[in-house]
Amino acid sequence: MDVIPVIDVAHGQVVRAVKGERSAYRPIETPIAASSDPVDLARGLAKLFTFRRLYLADLDGIEGRGRDKHLVQALSHALPGVEIWIDAGTGSRGAARAVLAAPVSTLVVGSESVETARVWSDIAAEAPGRTILSLDFRHDEFMGPETLLTDSSLWPSRVIVMTLDRVGANAGPDFQKLKDIVSRAGARRVYAAGGVRNREDLDALRKIGVKGALVSSALHSGKISAGDLKEVAGR
Repeated sequence: MDVIPVIDVAHGQVVRAVKGERSAYRPIETPIAASSDPVDLARGLAKLFTFRRLYLADLDGIEGRGRDKHLVQALSHALPGVEIWIDAGTGSRGAARAVLAAPVSTLVVGSESVETARVWSDIAAEAPGRTILSLDFRHDEFMGPETLLTDSSLWPSRVIVMTLDRVGANAGPDFQKLKDIVSRAGARRVYAAGGVRNREDLDALRKIGVKGALVSSALHSGKISAGDLKEVAGR
């Protein structure tokens, strides 16, 4: 199973996500790094485990303030060889092209950021192998064009199931929703995001066919340890 650490960045600092309520996010305090600087945190994650991927939520981009165009380069220097998944609120093919200009970048398109399924298809056509769709939910409500949820033929080879109200809430993943998406995904790889608390959650996700999980709070609290990461990565 692939465990992908998440960093949420706003105004140049890593913030702690709480139930997807972005107005409540505050600079993170963690034993992994001495500060909330994104590069410091990236280096701390590298010391914890050799992650192959990093998920960057550029909240400035998502919330329309303009994405941090220098952050990916800084992170790639701190994490050489690591694939960086970037959600920056991309809602057009031109914006997608700008994100994909960095060779280490994989574009994550949140369903909440696109107006229609046709817009999604246009974005995905820019670089199909480097584009991931995030199916976004808040309080069981799908955020985005309904067709993106109901028509699995529109899904790319990698799909994230993002339950925003479970992010940082210690509530556990939405297993039923994930089972449903996995059952319709075919050969696509499904990733869980939101609510992963510990090693037991990772094992349970793997058993229902989820291929990877986006994790943040459990790493900072130590509820998922370096030993857990090594064991899970081998499965």
